[in-house]
Amino acid sequence: MKRHILGCMALAVLAACTETKTGNSEKSGVTTVLPTQQNEVTVMKLEKKEFQHELVSNGKIVAGTYADLYFRTSEVVAKVYVKNGTPVRKGQKLAELDLFALNNSLAQSKNALAQATLDMHDVLIGQGYSPDNLDNIPADVMELAKVKSGYERAKAQYEATQHAVEQATLTAPFDGVVGNLFDKQYSMAKSGTPFCRVICSAAMEVDFTVLESELPLIKVGDEVEVTPYATGIGACRGSISEINPIVDTNGMVRIKAQVTGDDKLYEGMNVRVSVKRSVPDQLVVPRTAIVLRSGKQVLFTVKDSLAMWNYVTTGLENMTEYTLVNQEGGDLQEGMTVITSGNINLAHETPVRIINN
Repeated sequence: MKRHILGCMALAVLAACTETKTGNSEKSGVTTVLPTQQNEVTVMKLEKKEFQHELVSNGKIVAGTYADLYFRTSEVVAKVYVKNGTPVRKGQKLAELDLFALNNSLAQSKNALAQATLDMHDVLIGQGYSPDNLDNIPADVMELAKVKSGYERAKAQYEATQHAVEQATLTAPFDGVVGNLFDKQYSMAKSGTPFCRVICSAAMEVDFTVLESELPLIKVGDEVEVTPYATGIGACRGSISEINPIVDTNGMVRIKAQVTGDDKLYEGMNVRVSVKRSVPDQLVVPRTAIVLRSGKQVLFTVKDSLAMWNYVTTGLENMTEYTLVNQEGGDLQEGMTVITSGNINLAHETPVRIINN
């Protein structure tokens, strides 16, 4: 019995020694596999400079000057001289109606006016006045003669018919390009519908919106860059021409800018609008320098080869940079070393190694 007890005690001591050796070996293995390494980062000196602010929005191209042209009477379209996309000059003939019926009406109204004129002269002679010297006839007598003879009615009818004949030929009111032309030769013109539109392509505008909070950042005259989403069309430049002083229910303000498209821009085209202006004396950092931690913006600086955590608030932005407008619990100053890349996995006081010096 004693031998059995002594044997068990010996086995227990041996097992304890083995477990201690194994534990020490595992700790040694962890220390070897996970050594402390410095993170490689790139840096820059924080300084104030002129910031190129860029406000980006989506917009549509609209014609600054255009005219919808109508035929005033419903007649058959006799000739169409242009088609959609045709460049035209001011006064150029675009289309005309069949003039037979209109010229016939004009001739009849002209004869009616001549007959009314003779009747008016007869009334004046009956009143003792010579129709050869109308300037010396009293105004009330002249008015009575016109009413009795129907002269004014005949004259109005003649002028209306004459105007209808003139309007039967459409001409370009200014230099431009033809659009929205869908009627064909020999079709019946629709008097209440535009026959075509002439667009002045040299005076195109872009209509876009900005947030109410962005309104103080723009003004009339600011430069804009307009880039169509259509491929193969380059950017065009212009300037803001008007700001609508009304904020809509969505908190947006409508802006218009004049753009010179050189015939590359079409009305209704979707474009990207970039409004640019220079803002002096700003602390500027690259967008890559700002990371998010728990929903807050963080900027890392370097002190004694350690990454220092700084809460910041950004202000203006463009495609590549931010401005710093507020520091929460930090003390950022010009000349400090700011980490611009390699900061994704950094924590406060993480060892770092600068690689761009």
